[in-house]
Amino acid sequence: MFENLSAIQLALLGGLFTWAMTALGSAMVFFFKEIKPKTLNLMLGIASGIMIAASFWSLLLPALELSNHYRFPWFPVVLGFGLGGAFLYLTDKIVPHIHRLEDKPEGPPSSLKRSILLVVAITMHNIPEGLSFGVAFGNATYQNLSIASAAVLALGIGLQNFPEGAAVSIPLRRDGMSRYKAFMYGQASGIVEPLAAVFGAALALWISPLLPYALAFAAGAMIYVVVEELIPESQTDSHLYGHSATFGAMLGFMIMTFLDIALG
Repeated sequence: MFENLSAIQLALLGGLFTWAMTALGSAMVFFFKEIKPKTLNLMLGIASGIMIAASFWSLLLPALELSNHYRFPWFPVVLGFGLGGAFLYLTDKIVPHIHRLEDKPEGPPSSLKRSILLVVAITMHNIPEGLSFGVAFGNATYQNLSIASAAVLALGIGLQNFPEGAAVSIPLRRDGMSRYKAFMYGQASGIVEPLAAVFGAALALWISPLLPYALAFAAGAMIYVVVEELIPESQTDSHLYGHSATFGAMLGFMIMTFLDIALG
């Protein structure tokens, strides 16, 4: 069914799927006005585990395999990983945004509403997710490999987008925003993923020698998001709600590992 599609078309389909999962999570605002903190910690923990596992199995490992012909095979992996983290760090510094648990915006001064700044933060951190499976589809096409691994990566990203969508829209509703408006803000944070995925696939095809760097770059950016945002948010009041975030992270890692090994 998908064999005749190009890497860019596959990346676009993957991006539309992950966006749809974000929208589905955001749609929970029509059924719930709040999420219990313990449940939210669990959901964010699962998202963290999925992204960590995806970074290794679907990005860093293929990057290392592609670097075997280098004199120093570790170099593209280490450099690309570091550049991915640096990219997100610089983005945090130059784009005004705010994280869910913070009262003070980051980046340059801005007159934008808190709700807009929150969506900007989630949107920024969705870029490496779309880039990751876009590059993976490009890599599979360039090497004439099965697209299963890239498809599994998109599936994993989509699964973790569900709680992220809910984590955006439901707090907005709790703060007084209408259900429809909260839903629209939540799903809007996922729009960037199809665009980033198409860009990643095109980059992988047009500049194929940079593939190991691109894969490692996406991994570094994803790990930066996990450590900077998801893990801290999942540990909110952990002394009150036990180890739900930790168990969630373990479960998420196991789910993504199973999907990648069994299906990819």
